[in-house]
Amino acid sequence: MGQYTRTASAAAEKAVKDIQHKTRKRYSTEDKIRIILAGLRGEDSIAELCRQEGISQGLYYSWSKEFLEAGKKRLAGDTARQASSGEVKVLRKEARDLKEVVAEQALELRLLKKACSRMGETANEKSHPREVGDYPAD
Repeated sequence: MGQYTRTASAAAEKAVKDIQHKTRKRYSTEDKIRIILAGLRGEDSIAELCRQEGISQGLYYSWSKEFLEAGKKRLAGDTARQASSGEVKVLRKEARDLKEVVAEQALELRLLKKACSRMGETANEKSHPREVGDYPAD
C-alpha cells in the first residue's frame, strides 16, 4: 500500500467522522427523560429501546445515572447549583457590603453602651419606666 493510498484512506475516514459528527442527533432534555422513563417502565428491553431510539446502551445508562442522581439530590433537599462567575462576583460584593454594615452597627452599639454606662444611674432611671406601685397614692 503506497503513501498516497494511506493518506487518501485517512482523509476519507476523517471526512466520514466529520459528517457523522455534524449530522449527529441532539437530544433535548425532554427526549432524554422520555427515553429514560420508557426504559424504567420495562415494556421493552434496554437494548431494544436503544435500537429504536438510535442510541448506544452506554449513552442510555449514563443518562439514566444522571437522571437518578439528580432526583436523589432533589429529594434530599440539595438544590444547590453551579453559580456563574458573574453571580459569584455580585454575591461576594453583597457579602462584603453586608459585613461593613454589621461592623458599623456593632461599633455604634458598643459606643452607645459605653455612653450609657458613663451616665450611670440617671440613664437607668430614664430608660426604665416606673412600675405601677412606684406612684404615690392620692
